[in-house]
Amino acid sequence: MYKKNRMFDDVIRLVAKHHPDLLTETHLHLAKELEAESRFSEAEYHFMEAEEWKAAVHMYRVNDMWEDAYRVAKSHGGAGAQKQVAYLWARSLGGEAAVKLLNKFGLLEYAIEFASDNFSFDFAFDLARLSCKEKIPEIHLKHAIYLEDEGKFSEAEVEFIKAGKPKEAVFMYVHNKDWANAQRVAEGHDPESVSEVLAGQAKFCFEQKDFQKAEAFLLRAQRPELAVKYYKDADMWSDAMRICKEYLPNKLSMLQEEYERETSKKGIRGVEGLLEQAREWEQSGEYSRAVECYLKVKDDANTALMEKCWMKAAELSIKFLSGDRAVEVIQVVGPRLTHLRKYNAAAELYLNMDLIKEAIDVFIEGEEWNKAKRVAKELEPRYEDYVDQKYKEHLKNQGKVDSLVGVDVMAALDMYAERGQWEKCLDTASKQNFKILHKYVALYATHLIKEEDAPKALQLYVQHGAPPNPQNFNIYKRLFLDLINLPDTDGPESYRMWADLRNFLLQLCENMSKSAEANSPAHEDFEQMLLIAHYYATRSAAKGVEQLISVAAKLSVSLLRHTELVPADKAFYEAGLACRAVGWENMAFIFLNHFLDLCDAIDEGTLDALDHSDFLDTDIPFEVPVPNKLCVTDAQREQIRDWVLMVSMDHRLEQVLPRDERNSYEASLVAANTGLRSLPCVLSGYPVLRNKIEFSSGGKAVNKEDWNKFLIQSPECQDVLKFISQWCGGLPASGFSFH
Repeated sequence: MYKKNRMFDDVIRLVAKHHPDLLTETHLHLAKELEAESRFSEAEYHFMEAEEWKAAVHMYRVNDMWEDAYRVAKSHGGAGAQKQVAYLWARSLGGEAAVKLLNKFGLLEYAIEFASDNFSFDFAFDLARLSCKEKIPEIHLKHAIYLEDEGKFSEAEVEFIKAGKPKEAVFMYVHNKDWANAQRVAEGHDPESVSEVLAGQAKFCFEQKDFQKAEAFLLRAQRPELAVKYYKDADMWSDAMRICKEYLPNKLSMLQEEYERETSKKGIRGVEGLLEQAREWEQSGEYSRAVECYLKVKDDANTALMEKCWMKAAELSIKFLSGDRAVEVIQVVGPRLTHLRKYNAAAELYLNMDLIKEAIDVFIEGEEWNKAKRVAKELEPRYEDYVDQKYKEHLKNQGKVDSLVGVDVMAALDMYAERGQWEKCLDTASKQNFKILHKYVALYATHLIKEEDAPKALQLYVQHGAPPNPQNFNIYKRLFLDLINLPDTDGPESYRMWADLRNFLLQLCENMSKSAEANSPAHEDFEQMLLIAHYYATRSAAKGVEQLISVAAKLSVSLLRHTELVPADKAFYEAGLACRAVGWENMAFIFLNHFLDLCDAIDEGTLDALDHSDFLDTDIPFEVPVPNKLCVTDAQREQIRDWVLMVSMDHRLEQVLPRDERNSYEASLVAANTGLRSLPCVLSGYPVLRNKIEFSSGGKAVNKEDWNKFLIQSPECQDVLKFISQWCGGLPASGFSFH
């Protein structure tokens, strides 16, 4: 109702009250209606109420009411909007009026700038011509850039020239590869740019691989350094060098260094380049550079080529370079050829430069021993020993001991020994001399003793003899002690071993008596060992014959006086068992009882607390070494303990050793009362009192009774008698012979 009657205030009142959400829309609607009826100021009111000041400005602009438009923009739109409206107002006026208006608002420069930035070039020119001529070139430049972007190059060219920027026109044409126009503008308006055009053209030709044309352009542009750069980038080093040599000679050495760095980086392609370069240097007589190039050739896939190049370097250096430089080159090439196994070539180069030692070393490395020897012999005899030494080392390292024998027998023997090839070692040593042989026999024996194989060590000396060298005495003693410590060796089956030990010691003692060691303490020790070994052997032989069992028992008892060498526990154990076996129970009881005491003492590690009262007035020693370990098992020890206990419970035995007519212990060599010493029987070890049979060499005798028992028994007994005859200087006077 109100709307129909155009009572707009009431319309707004009701809408505001009842439809506040539609208020803005209603204002806008009313404003547009009023605008259509040309009721502009009423329309402006509603536009403002709807917060649409831009619509009000637009309304006034369209209706050419610029002052109102400017007023609304100024009061509602801020500085930017105000400038914009002023600019548009001026544009609508044009000419002098526009200039006047803009000057009034102080916006003339802004308007020119704005017009040219928004492509309104005609308006910009108008304003500038009327009021601000210095701005004209700037507008031409902006216009030119606009035309270039639009692809209108000829129009752009005109504008660039008008803007006083012909160079930009040149660059535009260069950028578009329009060389003719670029050249025309450059020659007509900017001669300095001519070389730029040529360089641009050259770059384009290089990219098209039209190298000749490109080079011509760059030389016309007087830019040889660019030609060098482009050739370098295209990997065309020889062309780069050519241009450099001709136009930039002072840069040539730097370029060569760069080239050499590049080629060494690049491998194969580089190798071809290096070869080409080397040949060029060679042809131009630059031999030092050519040598450098040839030396740089490295291509592991083509050793023949490397060898050829390095040989060429050597050859050129020998022919054309100074002596010192040539030696340097050869010292580089030699090891390289050696590495390629070209030993003869390397040696020849060394000999060319009189590097004799180096040539010899190369032949040695190549195992060309005869050549090495010949060079040493003919050119530098002082190196002959050096070659021999190296040859020996080589044979050693290669393990060619058999060849080494012919060159350095001692080194070969040492190697055999190191490798444990003892048979070969001794076989070879035996072909040298007795002294050398025995050095290695001793080494082998020591090795066997360490390996706990004393019987085998004994066989060595049985086979090779027993030299009386003092440095061997420890081996002999150790051998003896290891053998007598062996368990279960008192039976007939051990006869051979004891006989071998006995024979070896006899030979040793005989050798000692003819040497500087005669009658020395060592000699006396070995005589003792010989006696013990003889008792052991004789005991083994006797044990193999039933009738001689008592002789065997006597020997076991006699051995008690040698416990400073024979392990005490073993001696008493064997003597006790032997006495028990032949029914001498008193002695068996005393010996085995003492054996048990010894075992306990060995467990404690000292014999100090031992009771020796049973052996007073005998020649059984008290001060004896403590054995390291027992000779029996725990079970054997317990058996003995049980027997001793049982016997002592019986009370039927006297704990006294048997005595003889001297009123002394029957096995003692020294009479208790008189102190007289009797000789021990060579068969039983007991003192020889009555029925003595003496031997022709003094100091040895035998009990007739034991002697007769021994005659015509086993082969072992025969062997014992044969030994006695040897040891005692013939058989006793009874004249009995045996076979």
